[in-house]
Amino acid sequence: MSIRGVNLVIIGVAIFTVSCLQLSAQADYGQFYDRSLSTTTSGMYVLGSWAVINIAAGGYGWLKNDGERKYFSQMNLFWNLVNLSIAGFAIINNSQTDLSLMSGDEMMNKHLGTERLLLINAGLDIAYIGTGILMSHYSSRSKTRADLFKGYGNSIILQGSFLLVFDAVLYGIMRNQRVDFLRSIDVDITSQAIMLNFGINF
Repeated sequence: MSIRGVNLVIIGVAIFTVSCLQLSAQADYGQFYDRSLSTTTSGMYVLGSWAVINIAAGGYGWLKNDGERKYFSQMNLFWNLVNLSIAGFAIINNSQTDLSLMSGDEMMNKHLGTERLLLINAGLDIAYIGTGILMSHYSSRSKTRADLFKGYGNSIILQGSFLLVFDAVLYGIMRNQRVDFLRSIDVDITSQAIMLNFGINF
């Protein structure tokens, strides 16, 4: 075989190998984002379950209690109607996601977007807790709405604390998934590039 023929074979092998690498990477991204969606969906089921429990307990407490405990239960119910709506919307949205229509970059950007949202939510959770503490503290200065401020304040502290733990744990899980995935991609591409380089040089 001539030198030109050998070069054509090498170029053909290189193109084929690069194509295989791209297909493999795309499949890996699909598996990664499918796992990402499963994680967020599981998180939304946790949030939804918390919401249902609080709505039921809040409704009962609102009817049966008076004073501070009544307002505590009332705010728990109101707050978790929002939580339940968020969880339901996210679960439906995740179930309708078609991975075949997304590129690897789009999947990674979606995942990163969820991570950023969780961090923003964690900051808001701290603000919620602070607001609840202020309301609870202010209750001692109010002559007409002491029970309302105390009950609402304690409820917001509880709900904000739960959400802070929830968002922090979910963020940690998703960040670890991303780091592990990118590390595995780097190792896979490097090993296959070495094999390709060895084959060409040989």
